[in-house]
Order: sequence, then structure tokens, then C-alpha cells
Amino acid sequence: MNAPKITPRIEAEELPAPRLEAVIDLPDLPDPAPKRPWGMPALVATGASVLVLGLAGIETGNLVADEFARSAALGWTTVGVAASGFSLIAAGILREAASLGALRSVDRLRVDLAGTDARLIVRAARSWVRTLPEAPTLLPAIAAINDPDAVVTLLRAGPAASLRGKSEALGRTAALQAIAGIAAMPSPGLAAIYIAWRGLRLIRQVAALHGFRPGWFATLALVRRTALSAATVAGSEMAANAAAHALVSNPLLQHLAGDMAGAGVAARRMIVLARAADAACSPVPQ
Repeated sequence: MNAPKITPRIEAEELPAPRLEAVIDLPDLPDPAPKRPWGMPALVATGASVLVLGLAGIETGNLVADEFARSAALGWTTVGVAASGFSLIAAGILREAASLGALRSVDRLRVDLAGTDARLIVRAARSWVRTLPEAPTLLPAIAAINDPDAVVTLLRAGPAASLRGKSEALGRTAALQAIAGIAAMPSPGLAAIYIAWRGLRLIRQVAALHGFRPGWFATLALVRRTALSAATVAGSEMAANAAAHALVSNPLLQHLAGDMAGAGVAARRMIVLARAADAACSPVPQ
């Protein structure tokens, strides 16, 4: 008797159920609009300047022609006066343009020093050091260093630290003057005007310390950069508070300022403002 044939049972492997994922068709987003080089205020200011100078030139030309019709002496005198006036205006415009260009060069040097390209770092370091009194000593030291990070460290610990210390000294002097000015002002409005003027003067002093000669428009640009760089020195607020407390704790200044809370606030703001202006004028990353 033959044994029954046993057929092996093969169980089907259970496959995981397919995942149904929703396919979302995203619309094509348009490319961002290119940034315009000039904004509305710049266009309006440039147009007004062209109209004023252009019309003034036309009127001056007509005046010169009329004076030459009268006599040669009056004509040449009018030419000399007009040439002197327009030359002074052109010199002022060129000085403002040079100041704005110097501020933009600081931004370019800061980007290069904060980058990773060794060639750009060394070139930016040499370009900035050439404007400093310590150039004869620092340029050979930079040439002898092969590591770009060491170059940035040298700048941060050397000339940048020296300029920062001088800027803080200017800030402490401005803080003392702010306390005395608040105590001497007869009204809070005059005290606020004095503090604003002293802060603007402090920014210009720090800029001059870094080799800048900012005019009116360059000063406005520098004030904007100082306000933006104030966020980078927010960590120094504790040191500013300590310095302001040391200033206000002086018995003479306590007698001058009395119990005015604004004296300590003004002193702290002057010290922080000096550090922020230094950060705005220095190309070396903090």
C-alpha cells in the first residue's frame, strides 16, 4: 500500500499595504524681483540736485554773458566768483562721495576677513593695515604668517583692540560730559537735545579715530550702521552698566546729577554707543 503523497503548504508572504501619499502640485513661484540700486529718496535727492545745479549753471552763464556785454572786467570778475563757488560745491560733493566710498570699503574688507579664502583675507588685512600708523610693523608680521586665521587673530588682538580701547575712552569722556550736561540743563527738552548732539559728536569722533572724515550724508550713513552694529555689542551691556555705575558713584558727579535717573542712563548709552560706533567703523570681525 502506497503512502499518501503529502504536498507542502506554501503560505503567501504578506506584503505591506502600499502607502498612499498625497501628491501636491506646488505652483511655480516667480523669481524675486531684482533689487533696484537706487531707492525713491536717492532718486528724488539726485533729481533735485540736478535741477538746482543745472538751473544755477544756466543762470550763471546768462549772468556772465550780460556782464561781459557791459565790460570785460565785470565779466571776468563774475567768471571768477562763479568758478570759485562751483568749485567749492564740487569739492564738497567729492568729499561726501569719498566718505561714503570709505564706509563701503569697510564692509567689503569685513566680508573678506570673515570669509574662508586665504588670499582675500591676507589682501584685506594688508589693505586695512596700510591705513594705520602701525603699518611698518604689522605688514612684515602679516607677510610672515601663513595661516589666515592667525592673521585675523593678529588684527583682532593688535590694532583692533587698540582702537576699541581708544573708542571706549572717548565713550567714557562723553558719559562724563552727558552727566554734567544733564545736570546743567534747565529743562528736559534741552537735555535731550544736548544728549543727541553729544552722541552724534561721539560717533564722528570714533569715525575720525578710524581715519574717516564723514560729512553730512556720510554721518547719516554712519549713524545707521552704528544702530545696526549695536546688536553685536549687546553682550557688553553688563560692562557698560558697571562703567556707568562707576562714573555716577563719583561724589562730585553725584552732587552734580543729584537723584536724576537719566544721568546713569545717558552715561551707559554713551559707552555702548562708542562700542557700537567702533564695531561699525572697524573691518575686523568681533
